[in-house]
This record gives sequence, structure tokens and C-alpha cells, in this order.
Amino acid sequence: MTEATMGEASTVEPPAPSAPMPVSYRRYALALLVAIYTVNFLDRQVVTQLIEPIKNELKLDDFQVGAMGGLWFAILYTVLGIPIARIADKGDRPAIMTISLAVWSGFTLLAGTAWNFTVLAISRMGVGVGEAGCTPTAHSLISDYFPKASRARAMAIYSMGISIGSLLGMALGGIIAGSWGWRVAFLVAGAPGLVLAVLTAFTLVEPRRKQNYVRSAASPHIPIAEALQLLSRKPTFWLLALGGAFASSVSYSHSFFIASFFMRNYFPEVTIASSGFGMTQLGYLGLAMGLAAGIGGVIGSWLGGWWCDKFGVKDARQFVTLPLLFPFISLPVFWYLCSLHDINLAMALLIIPNIGVAIWYGPVYGGVPGLVPPAMRATAAAILLFVINMIGLGGGPTMFGMVSDMFANNNLLGTGLDVQACKTIAKEAPEFASCAAAAASGLKSTIYWSTSVTGLSFICFALSRLTIRKDMES
Repeated sequence: MTEATMGEASTVEPPAPSAPMPVSYRRYALALLVAIYTVNFLDRQVVTQLIEPIKNELKLDDFQVGAMGGLWFAILYTVLGIPIARIADKGDRPAIMTISLAVWSGFTLLAGTAWNFTVLAISRMGVGVGEAGCTPTAHSLISDYFPKASRARAMAIYSMGISIGSLLGMALGGIIAGSWGWRVAFLVAGAPGLVLAVLTAFTLVEPRRKQNYVRSAASPHIPIAEALQLLSRKPTFWLLALGGAFASSVSYSHSFFIASFFMRNYFPEVTIASSGFGMTQLGYLGLAMGLAAGIGGVIGSWLGGWWCDKFGVKDARQFVTLPLLFPFISLPVFWYLCSLHDINLAMALLIIPNIGVAIWYGPVYGGVPGLVPPAMRATAAAILLFVINMIGLGGGPTMFGMVSDMFANNNLLGTGLDVQACKTIAKEAPEFASCAAAAASGLKSTIYWSTSVTGLSFICFALSRLTIRKDMES
């Protein structure tokens, strides 16, 4: 195929089936992709409820557990996302999805056998390798399955997998770990992906294989250098990416450490609340936080996508209206619930911040495909995810854990102890109380201070309103 110039490629409407995909199959494919993304986040979020038992058994500090879930996962997840997306832009996307599912599910199973931090870190890196092929590939398929008029809503529905997976990961992680240990939780989390891999291999359709799929000679596979050159002329892309990155750095950090926050700072209150439901502390927190993440996330994802499809067609600036406004509601609620001794009320209120966590998914993930030519949508999605996940997922929990340890060390001044020394102190030792109090206070301070990063997200989304109408092309 002859390569067109970037100027030609950027003005062509998507290569698409000459006859639309049947509505019934679109719905099935979207449901399957949501299930895959649900498992993706189940495997990613299950670890959030296992932090305290893993930390205690393997003798880790907050920086190590933050890096395990953040940096070590994000390095390969983000770096491999771009080359895999390049393959997805011209290759067999269902095959990519099948292999990715099998790889990340297998490494989740491996985490259940980890006997030290190194093995655990390797397993999380392996999960990142597999999951790198998920979302860019799914975004590319959805862009082919659905027309522009319903694309943001389809992307928002796909993004509900984040919320559903978080619900299941947190709930199952907490309940299973509370009853059978954290290793069993990893084993249970890894199994569903292997089943979905088989289903994907046999039922997910590649539009490029269909005879009625029209590939325009004027819309070729765009080389990576030209793709980056095009994106360099699209400030909206980078503003949306950075806005999502700063927002996700806060949400990833909080989701990773919020169970530990309540366990360390409100353990008696959590014990009373969990006993009222006949559950362990981990089981109660996992189920309650999972429900808050699932309910709030589904509402936020749907609301963001609906708003864009309803109002964004007439004015592209409406894509960032809700991400700009909702933090003014969600942040004060979050600060308030973190001070509550009524844990049941705190868990109920947690739904509102989780709406804010998800409300930018539809606008960002649904808006970016319209900023680029069809032949580089998977690549644009991968670069978007690279920015969001290196800053948000890689940097967020890792820096959060580091700052938490710094605050804890500051609280230990004058005691002759530090975070490293505390890892080796037995619970029966008199120094243990000082270590526990310092860790609890350090985490609480970090929870509050970390919300200031939301201001950077607000600035990026606000600036994108100035450029999005000019940059939107399809």
C-alpha cells in the first residue's frame, strides 16, 4: 500500500465496513470487551486489599508496596503499549487480545506463589506486559465497531470495566484474603482471564477480515514518526493526556492505599463495623470499597460518556465540562469521609469521589480518537495510556508510598527508629506502638496532601477548552 502524506491521512474519514456491524454483534462485542477490561482491573486492583498482609509477611515498607503496584507494573505496561498498538493498527486485534489475556492472567497466578518481594515485583511486571495489549487494541476495535455519534458512549461503557473490575478485585481480594490468605486471592483473580481468552479467540471478529471492510488507499498505516509529528500539532491531545494523568495519579494512589489508611487509623472502628456484618476487617473493607468503586465508577463513566454524546456533538468544549466541575464536589466529600469515625457512613460517601474518578474516562478516551486519523487510533490510544499510566499509575502510588514513608520517618524523630528499622520489630516489642502510630499518621498526611495534584488536572482540562474545537477532526 502506498503511504499517503500526513496531510492527506488526517482529512480522510475512517476506513470502515461498507455495511455497519449488526447492532446485536456490536452489543455482544462491547459486552465481551467490558468483561475483558473487568478482568484486567480485577487482576490489577485485587492487590489493593492485600497490601497490609503482604507488607507484614514479606517485611516491606510503603515505598516498596507502592512501587510493586505502580512503578514495576507501569514500566512494561506503558512501554510495550505503543509497539503493541502499532501491531494492532494493522494486525489481528482479537489475536492480540487473546494472547494478552493469557499472559496477564498467568502472571497473576504466579503472584500467588511469591515468596519474596522480587518474585512479587516480577509477577506484577508480567501482568503489565499482558495488559499492555488490552486497551489500545480495544479502543481500535470499538472505533471500527461504532460510528462517531455513539463512540464516546461506547468508550464510556467499555471504561465501566474499570469500575466493575475494581469492585470485584477489592471485594474478592478482601473477602478471600480475610478467610484464606492473600495468596489464594491472587489465584482466584487469575483464573477468569484464561476462560475469557478462549472465548475471545473464537468469537471476537476482526473487521479487517470481513469482505465488506473498505480500506482506503488514502488512509494508510501511519509511521510512528509521522504519528508523533501529528500529535505535536495537537495540543488538545497532550492536555487531555496530562489532565487524565494527574487525575489518575491521585485516584490510583488512593485506591491502592485507602484500605491501609482505614486499617491503620481506624482499626477499632473498622472492627466494630465489620463485626456487624459478620465479616473480617479485610473482607468488610474490600466489599464496601469495591461497591463504592463499582457504583460510583459506573455512574461516572456513564455520565461522562452520555454528556459528551449529548452536548459534545454541537460543541467539542463540552467534552471537558464535567472533568472540570466535578472535583469541586468530590474532593470536599473525600476530605470529610477521611475524618469520620462512622466507617459505614464513610464507605457510603466514598461513592461520590468514585464518580469523580471515572467521570473523565468518556471525555478523554472518547475524545482522543476524534483528534487523529483512523489509521493511528490504536497508536494514539497507546501514547495516551503511556502518559496517563507512567505519571498516574507508575508515579502516583510509588511517590505516594515514598512520601508516606517520609512522613512516618518525620514522626519517628527522637525515637531512634525509622521505617526500615520498624520492618524488623515484632508486634510484642514495646517499640512497635511507636512504629504503628508513625505509619498511620504518615499515611493520613499523605492522603490529604496528595489531593493537591488535582489542581494540575484542572488546569490541563481548562486549557484544553481553548484548543479542542480546532483540533477535533473526526
